[in-house]
Amino acid sequence: MAKRTAENTSIGDVLKDFISKSSKLEKGLNKVSAEEAWHKVLGEAISKYTTQVALERDTLFVQLSSSVLREELSYGKEKIIQLINEELGKDLIKKLILR
Repeated sequence: MAKRTAENTSIGDVLKDFISKSSKLEKGLNKVSAEEAWHKVLGEAISKYTTQVALERDTLFVQLSSSVLREELSYGKEKIIQLINEELGKDLIKKLILR
């Protein structure tokens, strides 16, 4: 039977270590986290007009059903990227494309 070296390792730490070693799993979780962060940061009003959120590499693609809202949000792209990255706790998104 294998001996455990870390007696006080939490389940959360073990899961973080496991996810960081599995790049496919981490990419999938990043996609889900980015979509959740979009809805949380921008709120319910903008979420109503959001039809699709997709993360491809370091670019967040957001499809909106309102062209007026798309134009308004385009003026604050850098701030939106900053807020979403803060919500995620890492510098995951570099570019935002509004469609």
